[in-house]
Amino acid sequence: MNVISNVGAGALVDPFGRAVRYLRVSVTDRCDLRCVYCMSEDMTFLPKKDLLTLEELDRVCSAFVEQGVRKLRITGGEPLVRRDVISLFENLGRHLKTGALEELTLTTNGTRLTDFAERLKAAGVRRVNISLDSHDAERFKAITRWGDYGKVMDGIRAAKAAGLKVKINTVAMRGVNDDEFADMVAWCGAEGFDLVFIETMPMGDVGGDRTAQYLPLSMVRANLAQRFTLEPIPDTTGGPARYTRCVETGGRVGFITPMTHNFCESCNRVRLTCTGTLYMCLGQEDAADLRTPMRASESNEQLNAAITAAIARKPKGHDFFIDRRHKAPAVKRTMSVTGG
Repeated sequence: MNVISNVGAGALVDPFGRAVRYLRVSVTDRCDLRCVYCMSEDMTFLPKKDLLTLEELDRVCSAFVEQGVRKLRITGGEPLVRRDVISLFENLGRHLKTGALEELTLTTNGTRLTDFAERLKAAGVRRVNISLDSHDAERFKAITRWGDYGKVMDGIRAAKAAGLKVKINTVAMRGVNDDEFADMVAWCGAEGFDLVFIETMPMGDVGGDRTAQYLPLSMVRANLAQRFTLEPIPDTTGGPARYTRCVETGGRVGFITPMTHNFCESCNRVRLTCTGTLYMCLGQEDAADLRTPMRASESNEQLNAAITAAIARKPKGHDFFIDRRHKAPAVKRTMSVTGG
């Protein structure tokens, strides 16, 4: 058992001694792209009536902050497609001002950052994760099914111009984008961006077979080592990435390896869906309904009790694996439902 050392009074602590400090919140399952590893092309999205209101999302996030969560990440789908979502960032920013919250951030595909980068910075966001799997416009369109590479690059530039620290997330896919990784490292280093490679995760029916594209990041790192010197460093941003410093560029290069080397021993995260369902583990189906206790009373007493009970069920780790025989996803829900 690996016990987190920063457990303090009032903290949410799971059965394995890990303090839950990080909540990832999906505000919508909708997205304006259809990335091949995340969604099927013909998605059926939740009816809007099933979603928590922005006020309810504020309330449940605030309840977590009161119980010791120090980092909130807003995700989707694509979070910036939700109408008036900037008001949620603005309201949650009050916890940054009091010091109760250390970081408010988001993961985005970048398509709408030209419209929102400045307002996100004003709301208290200091760092954004942007998904970018290719620098080739046609390949980017193929991966996202109908994405506009130029629009995303404009969004990345807007984020940098607004003073937001940028991290690029790249999903590693064999035979798809594996010839671009060295150039990605060089580009991110020149731009001052962090870069994180992510292994494909077997979540949901996305309308295709992911097993042939699965690429262990041990191979990616070995290939990068032919051109770059990657020195391990202890840096962390609160998530599962293990970071290295690229000597040649000075930039940070991280690796998220849910398949080849899981990061469960130090997991401090839980995920809330846009319907108010809390998943204590990305790779497990066990979940807790927070919407019902929240709506049952104007007081947070029942909500807080439901949160505490859910954390008490947080498992030791996930069960991700690549099933090359049956090609079945490890869990049926797509990443867009759980939150990126």
